[in-house]
Amino acid sequence: MSHLSVLETLPPVRGPMGHAPLRRLHSVRRTTSIDVTWPDGRDGAMHFDSRGRDIRTGAAAEDVTVVQADSYTASIGRDRALLTLEVSPGRAFAATLIGCRGGGHLRAALKKALPEDAARSTPLYLLLDDVSGASLIANWAWSRWVDFNAHPPAHMREMPSMEGVCTGFRPGSSSLNGDGTTRFSDRSQDVTLLPHPDDPAGWHEMPFTTEVTLRRSRRIDVWVDGLVHIDAMFQDSATKPQGGRAAIHEYHLTATADPQSGRILSVEATPRVLPYVECPGAVLNIHRVKAMRLEALRDEVPVLLAKTEGCTHLNDALRALTCVPAMLEELGA
Repeated sequence: MSHLSVLETLPPVRGPMGHAPLRRLHSVRRTTSIDVTWPDGRDGAMHFDSRGRDIRTGAAAEDVTVVQADSYTASIGRDRALLTLEVSPGRAFAATLIGCRGGGHLRAALKKALPEDAARSTPLYLLLDDVSGASLIANWAWSRWVDFNAHPPAHMREMPSMEGVCTGFRPGSSSLNGDGTTRFSDRSQDVTLLPHPDDPAGWHEMPFTTEVTLRRSRRIDVWVDGLVHIDAMFQDSATKPQGGRAAIHEYHLTATADPQSGRILSVEATPRVLPYVECPGAVLNIHRVKAMRLEALRDEVPVLLAKTEGCTHLNDALRALTCVPAMLEELGA
């Protein structure tokens, strides 16, 4: 089959979802955000302002309980290594992660440093697990402010071949130059703010800024109605000089699971915003996680959907569902 024929079989990119849905009664919602800024300029260290929260909604929309909330600030070098880390509420492990690098065994270090947070799938663990992905994509935010074709950022000038890393970088893809380095994509779409204006309690407070900023956001809603139901989304967006935000990644995930075994019964991913025409191909393989236990997703998805069989960002959206069993405990289900 020709490359063009393959592209014609891919799921369509649907466009941004917009505001988060209103919270369901008798549900738990996790929201997380990582805001990346550059206090010392474009080629300086990145500053991470990371926040996450679980809330339980009872028999009425006003019946809201904050079950747990975590945050951290960090300074991360251009090589994606942690230079500083301050966590709230405090944890004794923080100093052990200094020097660890996103994409360079940071996740293995997290398991060792945060065994209790890993076991309980806390918002903090999800936020620190996201350092690898957020630090990888963060410099895209500058493309809203600087002509990348005329002035490529240092990380793009130094980037090695990405061929074969994921579905979007499959050999022969439009995303790649002849040497395997990536081509700049401008398939972003304007997006609205994620918090719903009629549901101010539905999202944790996020920083407001008009400077260059990359924001990675996640939302996971969980409720039980015979089956465990999951509605989740993920988005990478950036500020624009003229105001507002544009996204380069957005996925929507829905799934059901058996409440006794925790095994996935159904799962569907909808591409909303993606950088390359080949990227939606990753959703064609997620049926492989069916019958898998939710708590195993963090470790098993990277193996099951490795390299060109998956998408780095979709894989992380699936891995994030490892927190659902802990959220069900918060729900009392």
